[in-house]
Amino acid sequence: MSKPSVDTSFTTDVARFYESSLVPLIFEPYAADLASRVKAMEPASVLEVACGTGVVTRALASALPSSCTIEATDLNEAMVAHAETVGTSRRVTWRQADVMSLPYADNSFDVVACQFSVMFFPDRVAAYREVRRVLRPGGSFLFSVWNDIESNEFADVVTQAVGSLYPEDPPLFLARTPHGHGSASEIEADVHSAGFESCILTQRDDISLAENPDLPAIAYCQGTPLRNEIEERQSGGLQDATAAATAALEGRFGEGPIEGRISAVLVAAS
Repeated sequence: MSKPSVDTSFTTDVARFYESSLVPLIFEPYAADLASRVKAMEPASVLEVACGTGVVTRALASALPSSCTIEATDLNEAMVAHAETVGTSRRVTWRQADVMSLPYADNSFDVVACQFSVMFFPDRVAAYREVRRVLRPGGSFLFSVWNDIESNEFADVVTQAVGSLYPEDPPLFLARTPHGHGSASEIEADVHSAGFESCILTQRDDISLAENPDLPAIAYCQGTPLRNEIEERQSGGLQDATAAATAALEGRFGEGPIEGRISAVLVAAS
């Protein structure tokens, strides 16, 4: 599926809802796991690309010793600004930067980390080559990718519910981009094409918990670029779409608290 520019439009409004709703819903468990895997490598320097609103950055800052430098970057200024405002437990260098052309010298970092963002890169192989360029010999690139949307229950229900409002042109951002690149063969091919010798894949399933169906409906409809697709189709349609998603989630999982499966692929390239 093609990836329109709306897929990478993380506006200030998206950043605010992303941090308040989507981060605790699906990102925090994986952030802690990624930080733990980075810590086990005992790096002296870490670069995080596509840091979003900083959930992994905060986990890294808590897990890594103060002697380890952390640089956190994202293409979207709104996301970096929000992450810096939230802050971390210790010093982190924040920077707006494009993974396609990183502003760092060759062999600068021991580890590069990226959580659930490689799906947004316009050319993943070229981006992985750039990551490899800034890694020191023997360094590692740790990243994660969501599995297919059918394996991620809240996202699947929301996509179907919102799509029912616009049957002639359903908004498919969630299926197309976040959940459209979890194929093991595709991941391995991209990583090896970028020059990495080793690519280790691990599937990790978890449970997404929400106090009520409103929370995941708001998270996906208002805290991701799905918001942009909805507003493109209907002025003022965000409220209708969120209500439809809430009703569908309640019909599937109950009034709340509710839980749904989330599933991802964890990748270690070196």
